Amino acid sequence: MHWAQHKLLLWILAFLITISSAVYQRMTGPTYPVRGKAEISGFLVKFKFLRSETVDKNAPVSVTVPDTSVSGYVMYRRYKSHDEWMRMPLEREGKQLIARLPRQPAAGKIMYRVFLIKNGKEFALTEEPVVLRYKGVVPRFILLPHIFLMFLAMLFSNRTALEALDSRGDARKYMLWTIGLFTVGGFILGPLVQKYAFGALWTGIPFGYDLTDNKTLIAMLGWIWAWITNRKGRSARGWIVFAAVLMLAVYLIPHSVLGSEIDYTQMPQSPAAQ
Repeated sequence: MHWAQHKLLLWILAFLITISSAVYQRMTGPTYPVRGKAEISGFLVKFKFLRSETVDKNAPVSVTVPDTSVSGYVMYRRYKSHDEWMRMPLEREGKQLIARLPRQPAAGKIMYRVFLIKNGKEFALTEEPVVLRYKGVVPRFILLPHIFLMFLAMLFSNRTALEALDSRGDARKYMLWTIGLFTVGGFILGPLVQKYAFGALWTGIPFGYDLTDNKTLIAMLGWIWAWITNRKGRSARGWIVFAAVLMLAVYLIPHSVLGSEIDYTQMPQSPAAQ
């Protein structure tokens, strides 16, 4: 195989690893919508329930049910609270039954279940409550570059590992690109996203246990160590591969796990929740 074709193949492989991990992380995360289907008196109902919404909106809860004889309601309460469950009817808008959950401050969560009624019989669409978290609005000029640079950093990380595994390759040049992109995307734009969304620049060690922040820190420490061991012409390929595998492993941990959340049990009960 020609050398240029070999390099192109490595880039393609790095891209496939990166896009696959991004899809996996997105679909397994706690903010990915809950999708499912349920049989209601002989007909199938498909649904998609939100688990994330911005603080400027009342989160919509909707189910497409063309049968106008079907009605329903939502039971909800604030997550981590002593609130009683509250009932909200689903209003019909054409083929949809819709309710809108009351907005919460950033990092506030609501848990809810949806019930449909047909011929006097009730059907729960989910076995467990869906937990939805509210977040602040992040400007696109910050959010989009953050996502793009984090994707590029992951791409270069994977490409660096493949280069290190190639006996003819020089992984150090790609390593510097990885560290640079990761620094800007994860440690400059990342905290700005966190600030807009939840009011704090950093909620990882030593200030908290946010896995998104902590996994970013762990991945960067891995790359710093790989850079240290490969300075001044030394070649420690094993540490480069280790740093890339570490970054991939922590990257696969979904965003928002152990993320910012309000503990309403430590706050006065709101009039609307009483």
